Amino acid sequence: MNQLPEHSAPDWGPFGRPLFEDPASRALSKVGVVDIGSNSVRLVVFDGAARSPAYFYNEKIMCALGAGVAETGKLNPEGRVRALAALHRFQLLAEGMGLPRLTAVATAAVRDASDGPAFRQEVLEKTGLPIWVIDGEEEARLSAQGVLLGWPGAYGLVCDLGGSSMELAEIREGKIGKRLSTSDLGPLKLKTLAGGARKRGEHIRTVMEKLSERMGPQHDRLFLVGGSWRAIAKIDMERRKYPLKVLHEYRMSHAAVRETLAFIAENSLDTIKAQTGLSNARLELVPFAAEILGRLVRQFRPLDIAISSYGIREGLLYEQMSQRQRDRDPLIEACRFAEAKDARLPGFGRILHDFVLPLFPAATVAQKRLIKAACLLHDVSWRAHPDYRAEVCFDNATRANLGGLKHSERVFLGLALLHRYSNKRAGTPFEALYDLLDAKGQQMAEVLGKAMRFGAMLWMQNTDLMGHFEWNPRRKRLMLAMPEQAMPLYGEVAQSRLASLAQAMGASVTIRKLS
Repeated sequence: MNQLPEHSAPDWGPFGRPLFEDPASRALSKVGVVDIGSNSVRLVVFDGAARSPAYFYNEKIMCALGAGVAETGKLNPEGRVRALAALHRFQLLAEGMGLPRLTAVATAAVRDASDGPAFRQEVLEKTGLPIWVIDGEEEARLSAQGVLLGWPGAYGLVCDLGGSSMELAEIREGKIGKRLSTSDLGPLKLKTLAGGARKRGEHIRTVMEKLSERMGPQHDRLFLVGGSWRAIAKIDMERRKYPLKVLHEYRMSHAAVRETLAFIAENSLDTIKAQTGLSNARLELVPFAAEILGRLVRQFRPLDIAISSYGIREGLLYEQMSQRQRDRDPLIEACRFAEAKDARLPGFGRILHDFVLPLFPAATVAQKRLIKAACLLHDVSWRAHPDYRAEVCFDNATRANLGGLKHSERVFLGLALLHRYSNKRAGTPFEALYDLLDAKGQQMAEVLGKAMRFGAMLWMQNTDLMGHFEWNPRRKRLMLAMPEQAMPLYGEVAQSRLASLAQAMGASVTIRKLS
């Protein structure tokens, strides 16, 4: 498919030229990372737009390397065998994928164990994979960078809970501030702490108070990183019957945290497993993580709580980016990459954006960003069967791995793209998700979708025939101005789609010919 000529739309707007076209960015298009944690060993291969990569490959093995380290000082023998087997497999997979190299990092378990160096040497001899052992503050920094990958300019406190340690990092306006690490907290260690629940509670409170003194006031957003936090969020979703099962950027209030921690305390792990599908290995640590979370929220009193699926692995990718790359919008870059890869006419989304934008004169900066993203994605699902295309668009937008999107914004994108292919949204399997967006947002998404539906059939490459909208919101008057030579494009189907758009806007329509 030919791209639109550069002169057809020279203004790239506030987001700049697509980053993935830069050779330096394309060099990051496939990056492999191995995270050797106290509880799991995971391989992630990132691919796609450098600023907002897709997960080309993702595999996790629950090895529990850190189980028993506090008592014996050594890595869990069974976990060590499983981890070595997993790392051998990961190295062979990386070679099969043609990756130039894997970056492998190990955290608290390997760091603290007396046989950690011997384990690293054994891995190197048997797989050729060198392991980089990072200290607690470096782990905190990388986890915070992972959060910044998805939330540029984020502010608040990042808390990464592993099996054997907990890391805290302050982020302000996209920069990382204070960083702390403690090996005194971690579900694997609390599990073996003598003295029962009372002793654990006293220990957690004492450690948390010391951390609070050193970090200072942290009353903005709390970003939770780590598998145990994600498990608790999944339980919260199930308890609330929350309709969108996407953990990244899932929000919890103080009240929701209290209610979910009570739910965990009052129900057996078998009951929770049956409802959530969480593994036994993960569920065994959830009650201890829940005790930590309860004290963490009471101690720091954050504004709200957000789950980040991005952590140390994404932080390692962020580490390789230039500041120019880091400053870009992950959502827009991902949408541009999707358009370039999958749209029938890459580049037309920018033209469509310029065409529909006059319909939203009061749009905020955040809303304009979503309008831009929707226009870039408007045609990437064209290969889907026409009878299901609208639903495929909604599903892709709401469940895709896109950074920098609140759940309500996912639904906005989904509804706009659904209406790009369908006048009506009733009767889909996704109706329960609509209410994550308020009525005003739903109406705006419908208008955007129908405007894209109309604009996408009027013109393609010949922008000399481009018309434009004029919208008077006070008088509810919509005017379409078109060059006289473009009027044959305004056929019966186009007229019907414009009428549907006008109905959604509650507007009257006039057509003006441009000489």
